[in-house]
Amino acid sequence: MKEIHPKYVKQVPGEPHKRWFEDDYFDLLVWENELGQIVEFQLYYDKLHIQRSIIWKKQFGYTHSKIDDGENKPGKYKATPILVDDGVFNSEAITERFKNQSKEIDRKVSTFVFNKLRDYNG
Repeated sequence: MKEIHPKYVKQVPGEPHKRWFEDDYFDLLVWENELGQIVEFQLYYDKLHIQRSIIWKKQFGYTHSKIDDGENKPGKYKATPILVDDGVFNSEAITERFKNQSKEIDRKVSTFVFNKLRDYNG
């Protein structure tokens, strides 16, 4: 995984600072407060097949979803992708793959996300 250059990551006024990491399998978005503490992350995985996400927010905990890409909707135009419930999260496999593919990114970020993935018990 590699970090997207900060000038390409849209920051929303009033929200914590956002960072973005990616490779061909994962997209990782991380929000850090003014002290540099991670307060939220969104890990999207299996981008080329059945894309899913595991989201962790400090105040709410975990959510696991599948991405409905809008391709199978009738009509002329593709619909906007949305998150839909998807209860199965293969924590062990995704955690191990994340560990292997996140070795090149900020260690604070990779360690935090790895520990949260390992601790998931949904």
